[in-house]
Amino acid sequence: MSLSERQRQILEIVRNAIESTGYPPSVREIQHAAGISSTSVVDYNLRRLEEKGYLVRDRDVSRGIRLLHLTPQRSTGLVTIPVLGRIAAGQPLLLPDTQALADAGEHISVSASLLPDSRDLYALEVRGNSMVDALVSDGDTVIVRRQETAEDGDMVVAWLRDEGETTLKYFYREGDRVRLQPANPYMAPIFVDAAGVEVHGRVIMVIRLLSRN
Repeated sequence: MSLSERQRQILEIVRNAIESTGYPPSVREIQHAAGISSTSVVDYNLRRLEEKGYLVRDRDVSRGIRLLHLTPQRSTGLVTIPVLGRIAAGQPLLLPDTQALADAGEHISVSASLLPDSRDLYALEVRGNSMVDALVSDGDTVIVRRQETAEDGDMVVAWLRDEGETTLKYFYREGDRVRLQPANPYMAPIFVDAAGVEVHGRVIMVIRLLSRN
């Protein structure tokens, strides 16, 4: 579909940012790079680009822009993955903490040989030890694939809608509720109405922090 000059400019800014850094720019970074007077103008044009099928957006994170048909950079055999925040492996973590780290623009690089399918990935820093028996400890990093569904036994990033919090747990359906199960015998599961929990991704890899000094 046809694009305006402004939309072409924004699309190129997003593409260049992803190809050079491995993660998309924030709306404010697009505003500055394009010399646009307000973020609302950027948001309007991003909506038009989304409607025209050039990108998709996750408005729950500050850098939630993904260009369609663009895969992460694989120069030097590495996949660069954005770190979008912290995730609680313990008590659920308030989203503002996640957003604060997302704004920092951090990223990690992982060997492409370990991630043959590197689409729709992001990383989260783990806080807490509720998943310690699954070899996920405080300070580790989990690599997550964006998806909205899960199978029983998947380790997921779960958004508790009513509480406005996120948590890292095993996912199990039990009738009209969901059990979010820790991997720690000293911690109790979280039971939530099925309508009150959203899956924001499935953990596919854990990066251990070998030194905690």
